[in-house]
Amino acid sequence: MKETIKWPYPNETDKTTTLSADVVVLGGGISGCMAAISAAKKGRSVIVVEKAGIIRSGSGGSGCDHWEQCASNPCSSISPEEMQHALMDYTDGFNNPISHYIEAKEGWDCLLDIEKMGGKIRDEDNQFIGADFRDEETKLLFAYDYISRTTLRVWGTTFKPAMLAEMKRLNIKIVEHVTITSLLTEDIDNKRVCIGATGISGRTGRFYSFSGKAIIMALSRPARVWFFSAAYPGLCEFRPMSCIGSGHAMGWRVGAEFTMMEKSVQGEFSAAGRSYPPYGTGNNHNTWYPATIIDSNGKEIPYINRDGEVLKLVKDRFKPAKGQKYFLKGGNIDKSYYPYDGPEIPGYEELLNQGYKLPFYADISSLPKHERDIIWGMMVSEEGKTKVPIYDNYTSLGFDPNKHVLQCYAAGWKSANFLPQERQLFGLSGGFMNDWQLMSNIYGLFVCGDALFSSNCYGHAATTGAYAGRHAASYADNQKSLIPLNEQQVEKERIRVLAPLKRNVNNSFSWKELNQAISKNMQNHCGAIKEDGLLKVGLAVLKDYEENVVPLTSASNPHELVRLLEVFDILTVAQLIIESCLARKGDCPPLEFYRSDSQVTSAEFIVISKDKEKIMIRHEPLNFAGNIIENYQLYNFDYIKDMKSNSKGNPIYDK
Repeated sequence: MKETIKWPYPNETDKTTTLSADVVVLGGGISGCMAAISAAKKGRSVIVVEKAGIIRSGSGGSGCDHWEQCASNPCSSISPEEMQHALMDYTDGFNNPISHYIEAKEGWDCLLDIEKMGGKIRDEDNQFIGADFRDEETKLLFAYDYISRTTLRVWGTTFKPAMLAEMKRLNIKIVEHVTITSLLTEDIDNKRVCIGATGISGRTGRFYSFSGKAIIMALSRPARVWFFSAAYPGLCEFRPMSCIGSGHAMGWRVGAEFTMMEKSVQGEFSAAGRSYPPYGTGNNHNTWYPATIIDSNGKEIPYINRDGEVLKLVKDRFKPAKGQKYFLKGGNIDKSYYPYDGPEIPGYEELLNQGYKLPFYADISSLPKHERDIIWGMMVSEEGKTKVPIYDNYTSLGFDPNKHVLQCYAAGWKSANFLPQERQLFGLSGGFMNDWQLMSNIYGLFVCGDALFSSNCYGHAATTGAYAGRHAASYADNQKSLIPLNEQQVEKERIRVLAPLKRNVNNSFSWKELNQAISKNMQNHCGAIKEDGLLKVGLAVLKDYEENVVPLTSASNPHELVRLLEVFDILTVAQLIIESCLARKGDCPPLEFYRSDSQVTSAEFIVISKDKEKIMIRHEPLNFAGNIIENYQLYNFDYIKDMKSNSKGNPIYDK
C-alpha cells in the first residue's frame, strides 16, 4: 500500500494577511532586489514578495559569470552612447532604447554598489596576474573583446547573498514563498492606477493582499509556452522552473501595454529530452568563448573573424577586426558585423566537404593557461546554470579541461537541432512597454528586468531594477496616501485562486496535462510561419481551455496549486502572443516573424493591450525614445548630480 505523506505545513487557506508599504516589489530576483534596495535608500518603506527562497531565487539568483554592455566602467574604450547605438543597430532597431541605455550608462555604478554590499567583482586574490584579460590597476577581468573591455567577468555567486544582506540592513520587509496572482487597479481621473497586488503562500495556502503607493513589476519573462515535457518539467526552459511570466499575464489582464510579443526564436536552450544541458556541450560561444574546435581526428578547424580572415593566434580572437572599433559578444551574437563568429560559421556541410570528420569537439586544453582556467575554473563555476550540472558533475566524473574535450552536438551554442514549430521566448523577447521612468501605461506600475520588452542578461536586470526603484520611490513620495483596496476585487481573486484546492483530484486535470495541451496547441497553430486562419484556430482552442478545462483542474496542496496557477498564466500569455501575431500583418525578419499571408508593413513597434474583451493596438516608431542623452538627463537630473558629488569612481559623466 502506498504510504501517504502528510503535508508538512499548517492549513491556512481560511486566513488572509494584508500588508502595505510605500513601494511594493513583485519578485525577488536580481532586478527586484536592486529595485527594493534603490527605493529603500530613497527613504521609502519597501516590501518584496518572492515566490521562492530569496537568497537564490530568480533567473540570476544562483550566479552569473559575466556582466555585459558595461560601457561606463573605467577601462571601457567606448561610450554608453556608442554601446546603445550598437545594441539598436544589431537588432535593426527592434530593441528597448531606454532600458539598454540605462544598462550601458549605469552598469558600473550598479557594480560598485554590489561590491559595497559584499559582491566580488575584482581579482583580489591575484589569481590571474599577467593575463591579457586583466587590468592590473583595477584588478578587473574582461571577456570577449579585450580592447573595448565592456564585458566584465564577475563572481556572480556572491551577488545575491550580498543583496539579501543589504536588504536586511535597510529593514526591507521580505515575504518569501508567496506567489503573486494578480494586480489590483483603480480607475481614477480617467487613469488606470495600480495600487496593489494579491498573492498566495505555496506552503500554507494563506492569501495575501499588498497595498502600495508604487508597485514594481520584477517578475520573469514567459516560459514553457511551446516547450513542455511532463516527464522532465524542470528542464523545459533555460531559466528556473518557477520563472514563467506571470507578470505578463497579470499585466495583460489589467490593461498593461506590451510590445514585441510576436517575436519567438527557434528552440535553443531546452533540455527535457530534446537537448543537452546548456553550456554542457562543446561550442566556442558565450561562456566557452573562444574555444578551439577540432574534428574527430584532432584536426583544428580554422578560427575566422568578421571578415572571414583566419586567426592563427589565440590572442587575435579577442581583438576587433581591421577597421572595427569593437565587437559584441556574450548574449548578443546575432550579426556578423559586430561579433566574431568563430569556426562554426562555415556550417557542418561545408566543413565536411573540406575533409573534416564528425563528430566535432570544443578544445580548451590548447588555450593558454589563463584562458583555460578562466573558462573552466571561474566562468563555468560562477554561472548558476552550470555550477552544479556542469562544473560539479563533470569534475566529479573526471573531466579535466587540461586534456579532455567536449563533443559538439549542433552548430553554434545550441545543443540540439529543433523543429521549426518549436519556438521559445529567448534572446531579446517581448514584454511590458515602458517610458523614461520605466513606468508602464498603468500609472504607478513600474517595470524592470525580464518583465521589460527586449530584456537582456544580468547587468540589464540589475541596472533597470535600481533605476525603476528610485523612480518608483519618487512617484510614491508624490502620493499623499495609500488608495484603499477594493475588498470585492480582493475577495473575487481569493475565490479564484483557492478554487482548485476544493475540487476532486480524481475527476480533474492536473497542471502538467494543461501545460502539455497549451504547448502542443502553440506548436500546431503558432509556429515558424504564421497565418490568420491558423492563429485564430489556436486562439479559439486556448479560449476553450480557459472556459472548459480550467474549471476542471485541481490541486491537492498549496505547492501543486502554485504550479497550476503558473499554467493558468501560461495560458493567458499564449493568448497575448497570438493576439500580437494577429496584429502584425507583415513579415518582420528582425523579430523572426514570418507569415504565409504577409502584407507590406513598415518597421515599427506594435503595442498591444486589452480593455475588457477588446484588443487595443497602436503603433510606435522605432525611435520612440527620442534623443537619448537629453531625455536621460531630463529624467535623471538628481541621479547625475549625486554621481558627481559622490565621486564614485565612475568617469562616465566626464565623457
